[in-house]
Amino acid sequence: MQRRRSERNASLGWVALAAGALALSAWYSSNDRPSRPDVAHPTIRTVSLAQAPAPSFDGAVGWINSGPIDLASLKGKVVLLDFWTYCCINCHHILPDLEKLEQKYKNELVVIGIHSGKFDAERNTENIRRKVAEYRIKHPVANDADMVIWERFGVNSWPTRVLIDPDGKVVAFGRDEDGNLITAIGGEGRYELFDFAIGKIADTFRKAGKLNEKPMAFPTEESQYADKPLLFPGKIVADAKSNRLFISDTGHNRIVQTDLDGKNPVLIGDGGAGLVDGDFATARFNRQQGMCLEGDVLYVADTENHAIRAVDLKARTVTTVVGDGKQSDRDPREPFVGPGKTSSISSPWDVIQVPGARTIYIAMAGTHQIYAFEPESGDVRWFAGSGFENIQDGTLADSRFAQPSGLATDGRNLFIADSEVSGVRVISGLRTEKPRVGRVVGKGLFDFGDRDGAGADVVRLQHCLGLAFADGKLYIADTYNSKIKACDPKTAEVRTFLGGEDAEGAAKLFEPGGLSASGGKLYIADTNHHQVKVVDLATKAVRVLEIPDLKPPAAPEPAPAPAP
Repeated sequence: MQRRRSERNASLGWVALAAGALALSAWYSSNDRPSRPDVAHPTIRTVSLAQAPAPSFDGAVGWINSGPIDLASLKGKVVLLDFWTYCCINCHHILPDLEKLEQKYKNELVVIGIHSGKFDAERNTENIRRKVAEYRIKHPVANDADMVIWERFGVNSWPTRVLIDPDGKVVAFGRDEDGNLITAIGGEGRYELFDFAIGKIADTFRKAGKLNEKPMAFPTEESQYADKPLLFPGKIVADAKSNRLFISDTGHNRIVQTDLDGKNPVLIGDGGAGLVDGDFATARFNRQQGMCLEGDVLYVADTENHAIRAVDLKARTVTTVVGDGKQSDRDPREPFVGPGKTSSISSPWDVIQVPGARTIYIAMAGTHQIYAFEPESGDVRWFAGSGFENIQDGTLADSRFAQPSGLATDGRNLFIADSEVSGVRVISGLRTEKPRVGRVVGKGLFDFGDRDGAGADVVRLQHCLGLAFADGKLYIADTYNSKIKACDPKTAEVRTFLGGEDAEGAAKLFEPGGLSASGGKLYIADTNHHQVKVVDLATKAVRVLEIPDLKPPAAPEPAPAPAP
């Protein structure tokens, strides 16, 4: 995803260009998909940035998983800088690659995350700290809130990676078609490129006697959360008819089922991260998010496994119905249909069923699209969205979404929390030959804030992740504003319902990610508080749902190391 460059950013970019250190990046924009240049075996050179500022971490306003780090202290190490922002799905996708590199080159490599936040909330060190724990990031992360380090290295998109050799010099990956040195690599993938480059650099400096091969260990933020019964719950489903509540205990890789009062917890999954089918005690998920209930089957968007799972609540088993465990690399512009069990998908974030049909709609955050799964045939198919990341209304094929992350329905329309444009979209005419994509609120990738009112030109949200519909109102988890907003879909009027800086007690929220309305109550997955809140919609009384018999999972058996 490309960031709009400020005048200051642009001027520093020209300084870097004059110094012969132009950054080449790939991004999603209104016109382009992420490109994947074939740079399998580039010519690896080191390059001083000359007139540009020397490589350093000066400008960081905070550090996570470490105290402040001086780049000079890493001399002798290969250093990989990962420029990211925690809202970005493309940044999520490269975390497994970074972990593989860290394990393969544990003696030679140090990864440093440079968090250059897009949204206002993402520039707060404490907020970043919680996401580092939630995403299980083990390397140091610098809070580059003012984009100082970003500008110093000429970065212009998330994610971007930069290599620094053991002498402290930026590595150039050959030259682009205009002859400019390539010093930054943007976009997803490219594990093979970095594997090759790190291996070659390490070998060169080892032979020269200049490589420090003493492993470096850092205290991880996630370790302090091990004793929490719920850990970063992402989504929630309440069903008053059957008196059941399902909590996506995302940080613990499991589903927690209770009654609506938080009693009689049933655990689905053993707490270990993985894609494992089987009974409740042995099944595994990986940072799963949204769920929907059809009778005694609970469908789960298993986000990090790139899969949809079906939980048979009577047989007490978990089965994968969509996904092969690998992130899809298909061209998202091409409409797709295929057998669910053998088809790759990309970061499903929520699922829902619209009354009157068995179709399960999927918020496919990884490709900025909506997919559909047909339980009877077992097929999964593209449903809406061109695959370009932005906001655009129109036909299913021409429309554009930006990391759709939450779904709700009024029985006729499908509402979508379109997180990266901080908007709410709607697909109407689901049962007609020509459904249409529109918007309730939302204007653009960099149009966000906290403003109530009516209409897309007035209302501003900040990275909304969850939706629920009840009694003619659409409730919005305005996640990065730590609020719940109430919306009239007919007039597009949005008003703050709960939360905010002045809220107290149970009404105080911290980046809520999921909502579910049932039986006159609104259930909130209050993600960063590790709690579930229950709101009486008539009185607005709020309470924390106590689950006295819930315990954190036992430490799982360690997973085998990723293949090199």
